[in-house]
Amino acid sequence: MTTSTEFFIDPQQGLKEDRVFIYHDKQLLVRGKNLYWSNSEIQHLLSNSHRPLLIDIQNRIRYLAVQFEKDVCDSIDAELVSLWKILLETDNSQFRFAGLGSQLLNWYNSHRFCGTCGSPTQPHELERAMVCPSCQLSFYARINPCVIVLVTRGQELLLAKHTRTRTGFHSCLAGFIEVGETPEQAVAREVKEEVGIEVENIRYIKSQSWPFPSQLMLGFFADYKAGDLRPDRKEIEEAAWFLPGDLPLGPAASISVAGELIALHLQRFGF
Repeated sequence: MTTSTEFFIDPQQGLKEDRVFIYHDKQLLVRGKNLYWSNSEIQHLLSNSHRPLLIDIQNRIRYLAVQFEKDVCDSIDAELVSLWKILLETDNSQFRFAGLGSQLLNWYNSHRFCGTCGSPTQPHELERAMVCPSCQLSFYARINPCVIVLVTRGQELLLAKHTRTRTGFHSCLAGFIEVGETPEQAVAREVKEEVGIEVENIRYIKSQSWPFPSQLMLGFFADYKAGDLRPDRKEIEEAAWFLPGDLPLGPAASISVAGELIALHLQRFGF
């Protein structure tokens, strides 16, 4: 059984084989293509205020995440890189650890105090959780379920540009599942709210963990039913129907479920 001492690591009890991911200001400290560091390389930078968190154990090697409040790039000849850039340039096996480490640190840092009484929390004795010694409440790492949907009309694909996107990048529609909704209901609602049309034949395809900051993306196909495109202008700047041979800049199938949905649709029509 994994114990809390393995989920929450004593910085002075690091192992030679440990692989440590270092985060600062929502970015990852990297050296070239190396995303992690050996314990010996960073031991001189660790203090009791740095509590490494266990990401995973594979082949008896511990993968850990630790957050530094100060930029230590000059101390170990490294650079800070955003997770998004790493996702675009790194194979999925490496990014999985980096993404999960970011999610765990985000959870840990936001649950240092009890949300009910304000008391400082402490690590659970057996589980990956923070416990309030006053209320006895336990706070576990959580994910936020989201839907992402490719709406199609025959061969045509509905792709949209988000208001926060500065380039011509277009992708599928997406949104968080609200309290009391099924994922299918969330798909229909999000499409209606964001672009003003109705859909039918909603069908689940696959999921993806998405650490921006901590989502589980549920990917769907849906068929156009009725209505005219009317982007809400709050989240969606523009939306349009595209033919398979004339697609705008969009997500790659190798890194996102949105890209996979698009690729699957193209394969269906021989593209």
